[in-house]
Amino acid sequence: MNSVEWSAEYARVPRIHVPTPLVEGATLTLPEGPARHLTRVLRMLPGAPLVIFDGNGQEAGVRLAEVTRKQVTVSVEALWPGQGESPLMIHLGQAVSKGDRMDYAIQKAVELGVSCITPIYTQRTEVRLKGEREARKHAHWQAVAASASEQCGRAVVPSVHPPQALATWLEQRDETLRLMLHLATGNPFQCAEAPASVALLIGPEGGLAEDDLKAAENADFTPLTLGPRVLRTETAPVVALSLLQYHFGDFQP
Repeated sequence: MNSVEWSAEYARVPRIHVPTPLVEGATLTLPEGPARHLTRVLRMLPGAPLVIFDGNGQEAGVRLAEVTRKQVTVSVEALWPGQGESPLMIHLGQAVSKGDRMDYAIQKAVELGVSCITPIYTQRTEVRLKGEREARKHAHWQAVAASASEQCGRAVVPSVHPPQALATWLEQRDETLRLMLHLATGNPFQCAEAPASVALLIGPEGGLAEDDLKAAENADFTPLTLGPRVLRTETAPVVALSLLQYHFGDFQP
């Protein structure tokens, strides 16, 4: 099949992330996790079709070539550029939260087209990671982003940066529109012109502390309220990103 025919079959076959350059006609060895899922869970046999993507915007239609206990290989039959990226560049600064809340926030942010994510340590952040624990958690969050990209049809896996202090993240911001969620302001979402890029800051459970709010305002962040109800830290990015995509991204009719 050519790329058009493969694209037509896109929704019918499994789709997995393989972080390696894709070349038509090449034979690739699948990573252990996806290989085990395809052959042991889905019980796919040689000749079965699937779609892989490299995480940088390229997709490929492939077929299982060799299935053994030691490795699973695929042959690349067609290449095409992915179509799942939003035209709006959004950098999400998400306060680190406990348990599965951070996983949920990252997963939904990827599904809603975010460009990159930085976990943030704020004054009220309860979770403080260091050393190997932080490295393991960072790798886990990046894997969550890759899995979400597989599910939602994106060919680009957004980067999840290592956790940073809020002050460090604020110093690096140069986005055209900079927003932070803060219930007490009463400022509704208003922006007449489409921004070239957006930085979105979401605070932790309990919200941003006064010092954090002042630091963000000094970095040209505008406080934003999303209605009269208090949203959880993992719910807030879902609502805010949906609004941004509706007004300026690819949710528009």
